[in-house]
Amino acid sequence: MAAVKLLLVGGLRRHAHRRVVQRLYWGRHFSNTVGENVPLFEKILVANRGEIACRVMRTSHKLGIRTVAVYSEADRNAMHVAMADEARCIGPPPSGESYLRQDRIVEVAKATGAQAIHPGYGFLSENKGFAELCQREGLEFIGPPPTAIEKMGTKRVSKQIMSQSSVPIVPGYFGEDQTDQRLTAEANSMGFPVMIKADLGGGGKGMRIVHSPSDFQSSLDSCRSEALKSFGDEKVLLEKFVSKPRHVEVQIFADKHGNTIHLFERDCSVQRRHQKIIEEAPAPDLRPEVREKIWSAAVRAAQAVGYVGAGTVEFILDAEQNFYFMEMNTRLQVEHPVTEMITGTDLVDWQIRVAAGAKLPVNQSDLRLRGHAFEARIYAENPISGTDFLPSPGLLHYLVPPPEVSGSIRIDTGVRQGDQVTTFYDPMIAKLVVWAGDRRSALKRLVDSLKQYQVAGVSTNVGFLGRLASHQSFQEGDVHTGFIEVGVVLGVVSIEVGVVSIEVGVVLGVVSSIPWVNQEKS
Repeated sequence: MAAVKLLLVGGLRRHAHRRVVQRLYWGRHFSNTVGENVPLFEKILVANRGEIACRVMRTSHKLGIRTVAVYSEADRNAMHVAMADEARCIGPPPSGESYLRQDRIVEVAKATGAQAIHPGYGFLSENKGFAELCQREGLEFIGPPPTAIEKMGTKRVSKQIMSQSSVPIVPGYFGEDQTDQRLTAEANSMGFPVMIKADLGGGGKGMRIVHSPSDFQSSLDSCRSEALKSFGDEKVLLEKFVSKPRHVEVQIFADKHGNTIHLFERDCSVQRRHQKIIEEAPAPDLRPEVREKIWSAAVRAAQAVGYVGAGTVEFILDAEQNFYFMEMNTRLQVEHPVTEMITGTDLVDWQIRVAAGAKLPVNQSDLRLRGHAFEARIYAENPISGTDFLPSPGLLHYLVPPPEVSGSIRIDTGVRQGDQVTTFYDPMIAKLVVWAGDRRSALKRLVDSLKQYQVAGVSTNVGFLGRLASHQSFQEGDVHTGFIEVGVVLGVVSIEVGVVSIEVGVVLGVVSSIPWVNQEKS
């Protein structure tokens, strides 16, 4: 309680200054009121942790909006707790006992006088029940309506809706009959390789690529088991596997007045364990007519479910640049900063304003794509060959990112030097985001910035990312979602050998920096 009081006092001291900033900032695109002299939210609860909680709070504070943090016992001293105007503990470290406790989060929102809840990404961000609970309790859920979450949250249903809306989908089986016999027959009918996907899946979980009939049953059993454990539902769907696909997604935004626009596309093909690690915008080497079609398809997808707020429509592209709908993420994406960099927007700002009832600040024709941006996700993990990028929890003894440069180098993080990377949550340290006038210049800036990134105390993927970004195929934009797994960059995975001894030297003051180029030495 004492900690909460201290945070509250600190917030009050900053509040007057933020009101001045608010008046200056609102003039850019929106009126500073919604309707007749009705201000934006006075206070928002951020139902998340880490870098996304800090990201939401930064924009909220720019708008003069007070913030409430919730935290688990493991996050008592976390960066997002320190940034908030108020903070409340909601339970023990496991997510199921804290960040997923809808009742406790709503209770804190009401007790602190918050009018709205921003869910960030992950946790409860795509939970229809939580969005409905917020509505019942008179709290604005800063996200899409529950109906849109429900329609897009089930892959089988979403694909049916997309097909009816003339959005191309991958050939496959999306039926109700989930017997082994029916699924095996469908797989044999479409021909191998096939992809098995959890119906409620996401984040790379509940996915299996099956190359031969003899492996189908064991892969199906494994996928069902993982789906049941991760999502509470073992239903699956089958898709014809697209060889060497690219992952291209479109950022869309819609308001409560029927306006829907796109903010161009991102390429997220470089992945490990089906999870993105480097994203860029715009996608390289897309034919102009394909860009136009994929933008249009994404807008139709959003309109088909009555979408409101920020969302991402994901597609896969084959070698001929035919594109197919994969899924829609009904939330703000981890990689949203690259879109902000090429459009000069603040998507969290838009989320808050749209949730309060404002119209979108621009029409589609007003948007201009400017330059090129990359995002690299910095993880505390071990990319050494054979470790499968396992997390590397520990104390961040030394953490010095490259200096931020307004408009060209940005660091989104939720940790500081001296913080602990725990086993309870995602081991992301930061997102390094860079921009330049063209792809080649932006890529050079990314590589140079990674060379400057210094971390000690845990193993990281910084060196891996540096070598990956320098790889000839990546430089040429010639990548696909299996780029890492198939061994195209196999020479990269040994570069972290010897990092531990280097890190110890940093902590002891033996050396003063550990750029990734030196981490290659074993």
